[in-house]
Amino acid sequence: MSIIVEFFAASDDASAALALQAGPRRAFESLSFGNFDPGEAVVEWECLLAGGSFEELVEAGEPRLVAGQDDDGCVVFAISPRLSAALAEAERSELKDAAVAWSLQRAEDGEDIGTEIAEVILGDLAALVSSARRQGQDVYCWVA
Repeated sequence: MSIIVEFFAASDDASAALALQAGPRRAFESLSFGNFDPGEAVVEWECLLAGGSFEELVEAGEPRLVAGQDDDGCVVFAISPRLSAALAEAERSELKDAAVAWSLQRAEDGEDIGTEIAEVILGDLAALVSSARRQGQDVYCWVA
């Protein structure tokens, strides 16, 4: 799997959609990661941090697509308000526990995401979400 994943803050869906073709780096504060399925990950993180079931969240339309088509092209999707709140309010220990659980879930599916990397991803994302919320922005994800 070779995927570029960039989480970024934007003022609204229309602004976030502008990142579709070239990515968010030039215009938005962003975090860059790779080689995991971020659409699946945000649903798993929401389950771990805020409760609920994976199936219910997917049936509810999470993650919400903002731009692009999910046909192996670039897409931009929104981080749910519920996940944003959970990330912003989580203590470091909660983020660590969620990272360990996520790493184990991925290992069960044959995907190797070490717990240290998972902690970095969730910790950095929580910091981005907190910063974005202070500025009245939402967090999105660009996938290429």
